[in-house]
Amino acid sequence: MQDKTPSKLFPPNSEKKVLLHSCCAPCSGNILERMVDSEIDITVFYYNPNIYPQDEYERRKKENKIFASKLKIPFIDSDYDQNIWIDQVKGMETEPERGKRCTKCFDIRMQKTAEFANKNGFNIFATSLGISRWKDLSQVNNSGINAAKAYTGLTFWDFNWRKEGGSILMYQTSEREGFYRQKYCGCLFSLESRKIIN
Repeated sequence: MQDKTPSKLFPPNSEKKVLLHSCCAPCSGNILERMVDSEIDITVFYYNPNIYPQDEYERRKKENKIFASKLKIPFIDSDYDQNIWIDQVKGMETEPERGKRCTKCFDIRMQKTAEFANKNGFNIFATSLGISRWKDLSQVNNSGINAAKAYTGLTFWDFNWRKEGGSILMYQTSEREGFYRQKYCGCLFSLESRKIIN
């Protein structure tokens, strides 16, 4: 049981406006609560073309959107570009979790987030992807840092959301809110590798 309140969050460069790429409500839920408590002006950016099938994508998006609305946080719903994603990871279908396909997947999503941030007046962006223990935090952060390099004045906030019991708080928020918790990262290949598909 978490018995210590996490410290206040301070985005880089004393900025108070942040664009958060969210992969799903379970991963971003407590991050959003912490940002609100830290008086950060946050907007959620939902771009996850890796998620398969589309009804799974819609289910995760809907839950994320509802929770953002509950916290009065703007929610940007980007397009579902499954065909573009499939094309860009071609040849990496048999890569293991945390392998080259995952790097490419993070790159795709972080590049789109950075592009949106640059076009819409955000100097800082972050992602909830790194809070999951199934993800390689350095792999996620490297994708964000590299994506930010394409734009002058844009910074990726490579905060370790697992710190100060972040992973425990993530599960506590998920339990309290009754979030749907998926059993695979989202893509077709991870679904097949976990043998969930019939």
